[in-house]
Amino acid sequence: MMTALLSPSTPPSPVTATALRAHSALRLSLNPLLDRSGTVDGAWWPRTRDAAAELPALISAVDQRLGRAVLRVGLYRDAWDHIPGRIPAHGRQVRVGWFRSSDPHLITLSIAGTAPITVLIIPPDTANGPATAALTHAAAGTIGVRPGDILRPAVPDEGTPGQEGSASWENEGGRLTDRVPAPPAAT
Repeated sequence: MMTALLSPSTPPSPVTATALRAHSALRLSLNPLLDRSGTVDGAWWPRTRDAAAELPALISAVDQRLGRAVLRVGLYRDAWDHIPGRIPAHGRQVRVGWFRSSDPHLITLSIAGTAPITVLIIPPDTANGPATAALTHAAAGTIGVRPGDILRPAVPDEGTPGQEGSASWENEGGRLTDRVPAPPAAT
């Protein structure tokens, strides 16, 4: 069962209500178990790559869903624009850290009193059908599934800048190919 965060389940505070109106249809799904056994714990489909504009609504929604405060956000530096050092949240400042060695399609949210959760980022320009499928798949359980495999139907294999299309490389042995092997020669 997928839990979609499209509207708050409890009455929002004035600050949260403002963030929710700005993103009236926050496109986020979380695995309802949050057992941390899968590759990701859910997915988020932001409208832009502007971290300063997008992260407040994500933090607010996750706070409400989990009933705990997001303390820190970790993201891939080159996948986002306008990354602030901190995001104001209900009564606190959430620290934002960026990395160049993490998966560009993942965001990590450190939560008070529990293990961090990992959320798959669906590129903003993804079409509605494939993005909805990725939101559903990411929340349904992802044991043994790579983030790129969840996104593959949603995003053409364009590679990530600086990674030479690494999403399409096998774990060992080189690049996967779409070629069909030639039939054996007749004898």
